[in-house]
Amino acid sequence: MLQGVSSLIASFFGRGIQNMDIDFNVEDTNITLTIDKVVIAGWTGRSMDAVQHHIDELAVLGISPPSQVPLYYRVSNSLLTQNKTIEVLGEGSSGEVEPLLVRSNGKTYFGLASDHTDRDLEVHSVAASKQACAKPIAKDLWGFDEIKDRLDDITFKCWIEENGREVLYQEGQLSSIRPVTELCEGAGFEDGTAILCGTFAAIGGVRPAKAYRMELSDPTNCKAITLSYEVSTFPIIS
Repeated sequence: MLQGVSSLIASFFGRGIQNMDIDFNVEDTNITLTIDKVVIAGWTGRSMDAVQHHIDELAVLGISPPSQVPLYYRVSNSLLTQNKTIEVLGEGSSGEVEPLLVRSNGKTYFGLASDHTDRDLEVHSVAASKQACAKPIAKDLWGFDEIKDRLDDITFKCWIEENGREVLYQEGQLSSIRPVTELCEGAGFEDGTAILCGTFAAIGGVRPAKAYRMELSDPTNCKAITLSYEVSTFPIIS
């Protein structure tokens, strides 16, 4: 049953039922973008060694390898959130820092997101696990055309709260992810689409946390986009 659901979610790229109007800041200007399709790109490492590393670290959690790489998963538009707290079921979920691309009115924007995922459910179905959790996104966006010539230099970091202190959880440059234009082509990137473009290896292994702080930075102009959120868990009642 779950395998059938996984195949449907992973292959369906039609429009969503509910359009989402989301407010963003672009160069100190407030804009509202309508999003009606959200795609999660997985297994997007530019190096197959890096992809295999991510496959191996998830295999430790009992998660099966992908059928192909990269792989694109559709999720509900309503999962995108700018709330400072997300609510999840159980203690087995974790976040991932990711590039975010949004296409609206013929223009592409670049931002920051977390592909928060239910790791316990991921053992049974990656597609279902993607649908199970909200996807925090930053309020700030950059115009894609302004940075497209130096994309590989963009740096991403993620810190988690662990044992009462903040520790570095992920770090990498966009050069380690497949070209985002290639990922957009594979996802059917058109007006109204938002795509999360993949992530970086977890330092110390994939694991849950109660709080996340993420950042993408452009060393050329010393600008950055930040994202922070906390996780509130509900007990699993049997």
